[in-house]
Amino acid sequence: MPYELQVAIRYLIARRRQAFVSLISFVSALGVAVGVTALVVALALTTGLQGELRDRMLGSMPHIYVARIAEGGVANPAAERASMLKLPHVVGAAPVVIGPALVRAGERTAFVTMKGVDPAIEGTVTELPRRMTSGRFDALVAPLDVAGGGARLDGIALGKDLAASLAVRPGDVITVLTPEGTLTPMGVTPRSRSLRVAGIFQLGLYEFDSAYAVVSLPVGLRLMGKRYPDFLQLKVDDLYETRAVADAIVARHGAAYQVQDFAEMNQSLFSALQLEKMAVTITIGLIVIVAALNIVASLVLMVMEKSRDIAILKTMGATARSISIVFMLQGTLIGMVGTAAGLLLGLGLSFVLDRYRLVHIPGDVYQIAYIPFRIEPLSIAVVASAALLICFLATIYPSRQAARLDPAEALRHG
Repeated sequence: MPYELQVAIRYLIARRRQAFVSLISFVSALGVAVGVTALVVALALTTGLQGELRDRMLGSMPHIYVARIAEGGVANPAAERASMLKLPHVVGAAPVVIGPALVRAGERTAFVTMKGVDPAIEGTVTELPRRMTSGRFDALVAPLDVAGGGARLDGIALGKDLAASLAVRPGDVITVLTPEGTLTPMGVTPRSRSLRVAGIFQLGLYEFDSAYAVVSLPVGLRLMGKRYPDFLQLKVDDLYETRAVADAIVARHGAAYQVQDFAEMNQSLFSALQLEKMAVTITIGLIVIVAALNIVASLVLMVMEKSRDIAILKTMGATARSISIVFMLQGTLIGMVGTAAGLLLGLGLSFVLDRYRLVHIPGDVYQIAYIPFRIEPLSIAVVASAALLICFLATIYPSRQAARLDPAEALRHG
């Protein structure tokens, strides 16, 4: 072990005369630990929130929407779907029609976004068929018998929160009104249709579970007064290739196709989350800087306390560089102990908070009911490196002052 390291470790061990200086060193290490802990937990929180929202959105909506503007919709869904599936990275494609509607159940009403889908292939682009909590998704295909009435009604699937607000269950009958009207002697009246609740789904996002209703594609086209589906939904095997696939569609089929990928549709949301993550990191990172200032104070006091020892070391042949290294090592050791303790505490706290789902948030605001905490190895490495660098920079001034100490003056006044 180099003697500089031996001296640095010895200076950190408390003596009765230097108990106050050692206490300041302990407080400095504690400050670094608190700062690193807060930073690890904050990064785990923001990363978890961003990742959870992204994962749930990817399961609830397609990666790419493709619309054919020239024909007012996708005139030949089967042929267009087959053409899209030939593109690289495209693993799923399905037609869809989307529009607003008013749903009424007894005295309760709700405005919804209605999706008309093909139940047989919808599962290739979204998680909707696998997120049914009651009923069956394939029941949307055929009309269902109404208990006791003998009538047969088309089916509709509702989000969990929407079904709760309407107080309906599978088998209940609801009325759907769409803006596309029907011409009558009394004028244009909204199109109305009775549907039977075939099932309830839960996608995990309040935006979808509280305001989305799903019907079969033919029913959706009739309710919305459209001849063709609005879009083709696409799913890709690599999320980072969505922009390349979108560009390939336009390049192959021309400007008649309008393409919008997942990143474009949610750009504002993820930009806000990224900005929030940056702001939290900078704000909490100031705690580590404040702790580094404590290291400066601790080393300055140590230099003043050990001025006689420094003079003796210099008279014994120690160079100014060696003296500087002693105090740099001392400050770095404080930073290493604080950083290690902070990382362990931050990782442990993040694990507990995520394992037991202790942080709950309003689902109607943040789309999810609790915040997951996700640890990224790269983030941990960046936090540890930044903390150690800040602590090292804090040792430069005190160590240079110690190296410049005049042995004669120190012995005379020591």
